[in-house]
Amino acid sequence: MRILLTTTSFQDTPGRHHDLLKNSGFEVVTARGPLHETQMLELIRKDGDAGGFDGLLNGDDAITAKVIDVALPRLKVIAKYGIGLDSIDVKYATSRKLPVLFTPGVNHTTVAEHTFGLMIAAAKHFWPHLRSVKGGGWKRITGSELAGKTIAVLGVGRIGKEVVKRAIAFDMTPIGYDCHWDAAFAAQQHGLKHAATIDDAIENADFVSLHMSLADDDRGMVNKAFIDKLKKGAVIINTARGGLVNEADVAEACRSGRLGGYAADVLDVEPQKVPHVFQDIDNIIVTPHVGSRTFESVERQALRAVTNIVEFLKGGKDFIQANPF
Repeated sequence: MRILLTTTSFQDTPGRHHDLLKNSGFEVVTARGPLHETQMLELIRKDGDAGGFDGLLNGDDAITAKVIDVALPRLKVIAKYGIGLDSIDVKYATSRKLPVLFTPGVNHTTVAEHTFGLMIAAAKHFWPHLRSVKGGGWKRITGSELAGKTIAVLGVGRIGKEVVKRAIAFDMTPIGYDCHWDAAFAAQQHGLKHAATIDDAIENADFVSLHMSLADDDRGMVNKAFIDKLKKGAVIINTARGGLVNEADVAEACRSGRLGGYAADVLDVEPQKVPHVFQDIDNIIVTPHVGSRTFESVERQALRAVTNIVEFLKGGKDFIQANPF
């Protein structure tokens, strides 16, 4: 069996996942993702009829319909290292009876922690303060407390739930919106309010935290119209997907002061294309999609991803499929 491994955090982080993959006996070809469609096609077509792969162990590479067509019939499985599937044409893979595996339940703790790191950094103006001190200055800007503030959590899945728990610990008032509301969880979290719509959730929010998957109907949902419904000075945190946000509208709102800030771990196009609209705006903070990149989370995620692909290709049953058919 021959597989293509493209995720860099898997490759760069030591841990038991390397031994598990090595012991599979598979031939492993590595590349440094995220790869765009053309790069994926080049790798699959390399070596002609002798090339190709039985499995992909991928991160946020572009697994398009064209990539799938070229990879078939040899390709037997796509094993996503992670939970977000927006870079994979899952609908087309399903139509070709190609399983897509993923790794739910492995990174919710670390992403929730990163969410609060970004929230604190935005509320306390970490970026201009750090830049000033590193440059030999001592510029100081008055920030805001989180305690007593209202946070709208849009998407109360595994990560959103962990954000709610931490918000309550910070003495914040969380308002949750999710199209699949978990009433049992809400009953356990005293103080969590349920919003019937996104508009209801964000109306009085001081902070808005995005934890939604990316689909065609919510692409660019955080736009000028969305921002105009917020309190003046509200802060948006995005550790979900960059495509949820209209970056030009967010940049203008942060520049004008309509938004108090925007703190994100994701961009619409990654890595960023320079110059980027966010670069010169002090109240916008962006980290390079590292919310789940901790030693603990990487090992959990990588072990699950390797187990998925090895079990599937060897005829086992211990794998998690996102597109059952």
